[in-house]
Amino acid sequence: MHFAIPQPPVATVPVAGTDAMFPVHRIYCVGRNYVEHAKEMGGTGREAPFFFMKPADAVLPVAFGTVGEMPYPGMTSDLHHEIELVVAIGKGGSNIAASDAMQHVWGYAVGLDMTRRDLQGEAKKQGRPWSTGKGFDKSAPIGPIVPAAQVGNIGQASIRLDVNGAARQKSSIEKLIWNISETIEHLSKFFALQPGDLIFTGTPEGVAAVKQGDLLEGAIDGVGELKVKIV
Repeated sequence: MHFAIPQPPVATVPVAGTDAMFPVHRIYCVGRNYVEHAKEMGGTGREAPFFFMKPADAVLPVAFGTVGEMPYPGMTSDLHHEIELVVAIGKGGSNIAASDAMQHVWGYAVGLDMTRRDLQGEAKKQGRPWSTGKGFDKSAPIGPIVPAAQVGNIGQASIRLDVNGAARQKSSIEKLIWNISETIEHLSKFFALQPGDLIFTGTPEGVAAVKQGDLLEGAIDGVGELKVKIV
């Protein structure tokens, strides 16, 4: 096959403990999937799941034991952190039943859904898409993907984020409004999931602004840590 222009590189995320790379197909994100975060964002705390997307190359891969650097993006003065469990899909499908959903999960990672909150808020007011608030370059820092078989009971894992050593977000995956299986079931009704898809499953309460020089340290039990500095 001959391409008219040089083919862009494939976005990838490292696989923990190996030299393998996980190719990213699409990035799906679940909005307001923890009750207290839904409330702090003006929701009721219990509503049907909804989804938005980030470009595949929005990932900012960060190896274990290193600190990733995320440039403070332009066009915002209100950059927020959102720590999330990321589900990596290894087997595609449509209309996947919740009872079958875990067969489609390849692994898990710690991720950050970084958000230009001021742009997102203005888009909400005007009924416009969230792309400029959510889908900008390097808006999805992510640690290595850990194969599902190596992770313990992910449904009971704790999730947390510190900024400059101070606790900002702390919760448990069991507090997801729509758990991993239910999320895959809902999402696969709208999109044919493909190997390489990443699902950011939502963030707990405590989201807040960060600035240049801040160090973000996230962790999920059994999955690992993610460290990112805003530069």
